[in-house]
Amino acid sequence: MIEVEIPSAVQIDIKGDDVMVKGSLGSNSRKFNSALLSLSREGSKIVIKPTENKVLAKKAMMAEKAMAKEIMNDISGVQKHFEINMQVVFAHFPVTVEAKGDTVLIKNLIGERGPRSAKVVGGTKVEVKGANLRLYGTRLDDVSQTAANLRRACKIREKDGRVFQDGIYFALE
Repeated sequence: MIEVEIPSAVQIDIKGDDVMVKGSLGSNSRKFNSALLSLSREGSKIVIKPTENKVLAKKAMMAEKAMAKEIMNDISGVQKHFEINMQVVFAHFPVTVEAKGDTVLIKNLIGERGPRSAKVVGGTKVEVKGANLRLYGTRLDDVSQTAANLRRACKIREKDGRVFQDGIYFALE
């Protein structure tokens, strides 16, 4: 049994297999496996218990810890955004980055004529200021996956990686 403390500024609703976390910056929803876990609210805490199924006992223990951490991340995200800073680096051709809706366009990477695109996941917001990118949102999973999509979109194939190091990288701030 794991207990997760609920701050006073956060509202949590548990309906069926869904957990909805609401805060000042937005809301997050998450599904859990009711065959493995049972969630209940007791005062200002969420109690996460594994089910009594002996066949699934080991999986339930691992799922219990993972679900507790995911709920804590959701609570943190609706109070303070998760943020990743990235930087555009180029040596050969000037690269421009443009955020349009749920995609980010990377233009002129190593002199290519067509732009490369990366998908923005969930409610993640992307701000582009010159060579700096700021990715932020309420769900850690979505912000991290958006950053990974940007890195993957800039992968350079069939050229020497020691020479062509153009791309979008995590900023060292």
